[in-house]
Amino acid sequence: MAEKVLSLYEPLADHYHLIFDDWDKAIERQARILNPLLAAQGCGHPLKILDCACGIGTQALGFASFGHRVVASDLSRAAVSRASREAERRGLDISFHVSDMTSLTEVADRDFDVVVAMDNALPHLTAEELVFAIKAIGSKLKSNGLFVASTRDYDALILQRPPMQQPAFHGSEGKRRIVHQVWDWIDEARYTLHLFITAQSDEMWTTHHFVSEYRAVQRNEVSSVLQSTGFQDVRWLMPAESGFYQPLVVARWP
Repeated sequence: MAEKVLSLYEPLADHYHLIFDDWDKAIERQARILNPLLAAQGCGHPLKILDCACGIGTQALGFASFGHRVVASDLSRAAVSRASREAERRGLDISFHVSDMTSLTEVADRDFDVVVAMDNALPHLTAEELVFAIKAIGSKLKSNGLFVASTRDYDALILQRPPMQQPAFHGSEGKRRIVHQVWDWIDEARYTLHLFITAQSDEMWTTHHFVSEYRAVQRNEVSSVLQSTGFQDVRWLMPAESGFYQPLVVARWP
């Protein structure tokens, strides 16, 4: 699966922020949701946090801006490089690593208070890789540490099998951009995602096309893997409860 993941995120790294209406505001907004959530779970401050699917840094930057000690890793070298530049530009001290979340070999630190894997990272994995990833994550947590991940609501989406995500329009006149996705379903549980970002520069429009494969991983599969690998108190928080844009799973390492 790693090759398919890299085929999306390596070329996307320089364009990822364009998915958002305002990426900086999204970083701040997510941090203001996730920090109280961690506090509500009995986590202290500051925390030692590992973001094991950091991408270009949407959550890692937000956590660091709130004073947490953050280590961040991702399979994509281009994404890690972009995240590192963004942290430096903001004056944030984050330790970055290129590492596959199914092993996290390159992350030497352990005893993290929290490990996160956000923005639908887990559904990139096969069923076997998901088990490896959860075991690797558990090995990085201290006793009573917390794992938090977000996924799409595949319990609903797998019934609908939508062919596309509705376009979003961002920016101002002369600098507009259109972001939309086409979902080409391979079978009942897998689909090829086509992400299109069409950006305007004065009178010219340029379209960027990115492709990867996802598994429509349902909540009971994630919960089962967490429980079978030793995690306890597995709970799902839906957006109406958490305020986050995707369902969140929260689990505690014994």
